[in-house]
Amino acid sequence: MTALPQLEDATLTLENRVATLTMNRHDLRNALTGSALIDDIVTTANWVNTCADVSVLVLTGAGSAFSSGGNIKDMAERGGDFGGDVAEVENRYRRGIQRIPLALQNVEVPIIAAINGPAIGAGFDLANMCDIRLASTKAKFGETFLNLGIIPGDGGAWFMQRLIGYQRAAELTLSGRVINAQQAKEYGLVLEVYEPDELMAEAQKMAAQFAAQPPKATRLTKRLLKSAQRMELKDFLDLSACFQGMSHNEPEHLDAVHSFMAKMK
Repeated sequence: MTALPQLEDATLTLENRVATLTMNRHDLRNALTGSALIDDIVTTANWVNTCADVSVLVLTGAGSAFSSGGNIKDMAERGGDFGGDVAEVENRYRRGIQRIPLALQNVEVPIIAAINGPAIGAGFDLANMCDIRLASTKAKFGETFLNLGIIPGDGGAWFMQRLIGYQRAAELTLSGRVINAQQAKEYGLVLEVYEPDELMAEAQKMAAQFAAQPPKATRLTKRLLKSAQRMELKDFLDLSACFQGMSHNEPEHLDAVHSFMAKMK
């Protein structure tokens, strides 16, 4: 049986190649700061990359919120991650919450965010770091940093404009307004919206579809999708040829071909 990493403020399960990470600080509305969730998310991301038994990661929140982002109480008291001079705060961001986008960007398997409730500030950005977002009708989204006189210090300004374009991302960021799940779908931020009692079942259904694919080719495909965002076409085609050579020489390739041919017969 695959050993799961020890987490403090989140729970982790693995079933049928699908890992499900649930942020479990409902008392803080799953705030990323003022809790151990940063460490838990980064630990899970690193574990996924080294565990051959995982093909998909589902990320969700326990309780009524997906994640409220930064701990407002700590901000008001100039404590926790937010106290100190410029250099101290900068260092805490770099060694703290900024580890999440770097870790999730490097995850080799698809990440599905099942957004069960409000995703605000850094919680919104966390959802945008995933490959696919499915939302409950109770979900709300807000890039609310400017409302508090701060900037998206966790990389949010990098992720959102790549999802929905500069103009809409700029409007949401500069206004700080909060939108509902249906608006988020219309803007292209979420793929589908479900009733609250259907969300996790639908997320697990999608995860099972992904997990049923050949696992090594799935990881290579995810790496290709990410590489395409930063590579010129010629270099990307060279990488694709290399990955294809690897895929053609994997036993799972012939197994999949034989299975496909059997279904055709």
